[in-house]
Amino acid sequence: MKRLLAITWALLLCASGFSQTTTVTWKTEIQQKHDSLYTIVFTGKIADGYHTYGTMTEMGYPACVEFSEGETGYTVSGDLHDLGMKREYEGEQVYFNEIKLAQDIHVTDIKGKVSGELNWQSCNEDYCNMPEYWKFSIGLESAIPAPSDQGTIENGTAAGKFNWGLVIEAILWGFAALLTPCVFPMVPMTVSFFMKGASSPAAGRFKASMYGLFIILLYTVPISLIILITRIVGGDAVTADIFNWLATHWLPNIVFFIVFMLFAASFFGAFEIVLPSKLVNKSDKGADKGGLLGTFFMALTLVLVSFSCTGPIVGSVLIKATQGEFWEPMVAMLAFSLAFALPFTILAFFPSLLRNIPKSGGWLNSVKVVLGFVEVALGFKFLSVADQTYHWGLLDREVYLAIWIVVFTLLGFYLLGKIRFANDDRVEHISVKRLALAIAVFSFVVYMVPGMFGAPLKALSGYLPPITTQDFVLGQSNTGNAVSSTSGISEGQKKYDLHLPLGLHGYFTLEEGLAAAKEAGKPVFVDVTGHGCVNCREMESRVWSDPKVLEILNDDYIIVALYTDDKQRLTEEDWVTTDTGDVLKTLGRANSYIVRTKFGINAQPNYVLLSPDGEQLAPVRGYDLDIQGFVDFLNSGLEAVR
Repeated sequence: MKRLLAITWALLLCASGFSQTTTVTWKTEIQQKHDSLYTIVFTGKIADGYHTYGTMTEMGYPACVEFSEGETGYTVSGDLHDLGMKREYEGEQVYFNEIKLAQDIHVTDIKGKVSGELNWQSCNEDYCNMPEYWKFSIGLESAIPAPSDQGTIENGTAAGKFNWGLVIEAILWGFAALLTPCVFPMVPMTVSFFMKGASSPAAGRFKASMYGLFIILLYTVPISLIILITRIVGGDAVTADIFNWLATHWLPNIVFFIVFMLFAASFFGAFEIVLPSKLVNKSDKGADKGGLLGTFFMALTLVLVSFSCTGPIVGSVLIKATQGEFWEPMVAMLAFSLAFALPFTILAFFPSLLRNIPKSGGWLNSVKVVLGFVEVALGFKFLSVADQTYHWGLLDREVYLAIWIVVFTLLGFYLLGKIRFANDDRVEHISVKRLALAIAVFSFVVYMVPGMFGAPLKALSGYLPPITTQDFVLGQSNTGNAVSSTSGISEGQKKYDLHLPLGLHGYFTLEEGLAAAKEAGKPVFVDVTGHGCVNCREMESRVWSDPKVLEILNDDYIIVALYTDDKQRLTEEDWVTTDTGDVLKTLGRANSYIVRTKFGINAQPNYVLLSPDGEQLAPVRGYDLDIQGFVDFLNSGLEAVR
């Protein structure tokens, strides 16, 4: 009863504006989250020896904000909420340094201003001060774009991490492209050309360096311009929609699949893919002009001539990059072109190395054939994405695995010389390197075989269709780590034809999940995911499957999986109307709009913890394979809701 009276007294003081000594120094900024949705962020520096509990009434008196009456140009959206608190530790002593609070508003007139009064209470080791107040006023025109992360708390992780794995993959593909028959013979030829045509060794090295730079620019600038133009013309939402369409719509995915199969057939020797000779000849003539202009045309000639070998590799990098953030396609192409151009520059500075590189021969065609097998395997990923987003049921997990097992088995036999294509030389004996590669390939095949009976295959989880699509699973559960849900959700209650991994049950619209959370008295775990999201599958297989994580998700949370690329048509009651009046009628488009406007999220995977009333309990967490960090993240939500 005393605690109730104390809280009531604090709330009354919020209205009266009563204050004593200031223990927190505040500053404000306003951030635009999406369209008309803005966030006012209050950042407070806490005086030494004090701490404050923000809006958590269970820990102390709640912070609150009173807006000035009579102001126009905005409406308040939701309640004041915590973004996080910074703490320092010295032995057993805890020092509180900074707190962040946030209030969402919908803006109708950008020329207006927001003013009011922020109230809070601070405590030290001996007592708590009377609630304090601080008046603020901020112009709406000063708004800045909101960052992808929304603060950090102890044991929290910011959302929106850059996909450095894609950059590493692009670098590896760049080096692999050098070993193709279209590119490798040009390495000594072009370097020798620059050394012979230069007036001095220094001039030759300069031209060869510029040659490498021009190669990088020719690969990187076009894709960067396309991305920048779409962002300038249409903004982040348009760029995200374009990338989402490329990554999930059936048409581009089927086109990518067919292109990969055609390039693979070309690598196997069925036909040769070349650009029009007229285009290549014009570039080659330009190289005779000399100077930097001639160097540029030499680089352009290399890019055009090598297209038949680098085209599918560049396509692989770009297509994967379109499933990521705004910067990833540009950085991925920069990484690819750096690796591709690096040997030209190194050999120009050290021409004596030319004597040590192997001569062109049949081994180059073998490299090309190996890349062809890899192209076939990777191409089915695009068909799988279309199959999952549209629920065709053509490429279930065991079918996908069967194709990969056959493809890599044939690759192993090719490496052993048991299979030979039209342009291959006869293999009289197997080199040690070729044998080692064959052993690695067959080992990979053996690793995949248990997956036909339901083994999780965690190393491949991002590339395989979900295990819920598999018809036959040995044993009673899909993964061995599945649990029996105690949330009271049955398969018959599902509104849309989707499944959660690991035997978990949940909902697939935010409205359904929040309604269930209020009924069960549990917080909500929002999984921002997609059928074509490689990192989502990896998080589920490597982090969610941990017994501690699985137990918390199953027992303590209502799970809502928001698929942002699903093409199922919504029932009319679930249609979403945007700020511009557009009506979104498919599950993926509606979910994508909801997570952008409500949480400021434009990528996947991301995870949000909500109270049953929809209040955010912790900063958004993105792709991070730290299991203990994920456990702490889930526990922080449980502590906040208590």
